[in-house]
Amino acid sequence: TPVVAMFMPLVQDWARRLPNLSASMLLMPLSYAAILGGTCTIIGTSTNLVVVGMAVARDPSLSFPLFEIGLIGVPAVLIGILYVVLVSPYLLEDRKAITEGNGARAYTIAMRVEPESPVVGKKIGTLRALEGLYLFELERAGVVYPAVSPDVLVEANDVLRFAGVVESIGELRKMRIVPVASDALPADEESARLRRLSLLPAPAVEASWVEAVIAPQSAMVGVSVREYGFRTRYKAAILAVHRQGVRIAETKIGDILLEPGDVLLIEAQPGFVEDRQRDPNFALVAAVADSERPRHDKAALALGILLVMVVVNVTELLPLLTASLLAAAAMLLTGCLSGNQARRSIDWQVIMTVGAALGLATGLERSGAAEVCATALVDVACPTGALGVLGVIYLLTAILAGAVSTKTAAAVMFPIAWHVAGELHVPTIAMSYVIMLSAATAFSTPIGYQTNLMVYGPGGYRYVDFLKLGLPLQVLVGLSSLFFVWLYWL
Repeated sequence: TPVVAMFMPLVQDWARRLPNLSASMLLMPLSYAAILGGTCTIIGTSTNLVVVGMAVARDPSLSFPLFEIGLIGVPAVLIGILYVVLVSPYLLEDRKAITEGNGARAYTIAMRVEPESPVVGKKIGTLRALEGLYLFELERAGVVYPAVSPDVLVEANDVLRFAGVVESIGELRKMRIVPVASDALPADEESARLRRLSLLPAPAVEASWVEAVIAPQSAMVGVSVREYGFRTRYKAAILAVHRQGVRIAETKIGDILLEPGDVLLIEAQPGFVEDRQRDPNFALVAAVADSERPRHDKAALALGILLVMVVVNVTELLPLLTASLLAAAAMLLTGCLSGNQARRSIDWQVIMTVGAALGLATGLERSGAAEVCATALVDVACPTGALGVLGVIYLLTAILAGAVSTKTAAAVMFPIAWHVAGELHVPTIAMSYVIMLSAATAFSTPIGYQTNLMVYGPGGYRYVDFLKLGLPLQVLVGLSSLFFVWLYWL
């Protein structure tokens, strides 16, 4: 899931830049690639960890090496890549995102190019290709260029003025192009005095964006941003102003006269939304999703911590749980992750789903229902041999995963598969890998796997799109998985 979340903006950017290519042609393959990649290691997907936990709880002597599942997963990845490359252009249609064209608010905002930005030295035309943004002005060394040739090269500290929606503006920050809020500051001497008094704090790493609507009776109405002293009063900076149906001519934020109903794009410290819910100056205050400032300086450190965690687990110096907890603690202690971000990253819905599924699995086993189901399954599929029984379990798990969720399917089917393995004397490892692969590779429905749901809206997909492209892939991966399980363990 984090991989898809990280690559979705990049893939959407490719779709915006490349001619005759839409996001709908790329996002579903991205989801499938992430799903298949998760089958190559034990920690690749939480579904694998659920199965490992249930297996080890029943037999502590079992060992699941980190990359052993790759004996099945890597061939599945190769098959998936070949299938998607050859087939997806014919089965996927060019569609617009569900949210596209819904009249999103457009802001006019000034952005400064940091010296470390990857766009420094590149043609300015690459920025004009961004969807949802229009570059209409460049300021360099105090000189304003209202009509800029697309062949002009971007330089460090250039001030670029865009008109665009907040989501697209947020993407610029990932390129180290940051908002210019200096127009909202008081005069230089007063600004310095306020900083000495700690009334104007430096921007915090955790600062995020907020949208606020000015109330009709607000004290800000009829006053310019600079005259009102917004930054001094709220310890926050107005980055842009949206006025429905009106293009605000002033290029300096401080000169804008505020009106009722204006929507302010604000960079604020944590807690701003909660603190201003009853502020009479605002009719509505809401946080902009995923707008925290990226911590580019911590990227190498975070990658190093991740690699150390993987090496420690591969060499079996520490159990996976211990290594993961230590890595998470290191991320917090080194500042790669804030406490608020760590808390928000916990998906309680996933935890509750897994917990409920494990409870259901325990109930199936203790009531004897799992053993009854296993016996019936063996009686029906026994004439086809052990491989045929594994095929039936794979099919049932895949159907259940497409209807509910991968983790629920794995938790419900594992107790049954455990008893089947005992009756047929099939290695428990082999049965566990069958459950992992069949549950995790839910390609044919948008609700089966979380990454499918993530790309469903942005790709403008319909339910039938997943069925058309995903079902044949699910069959191919299933046949491949059963073959390699038979080859290595039966």
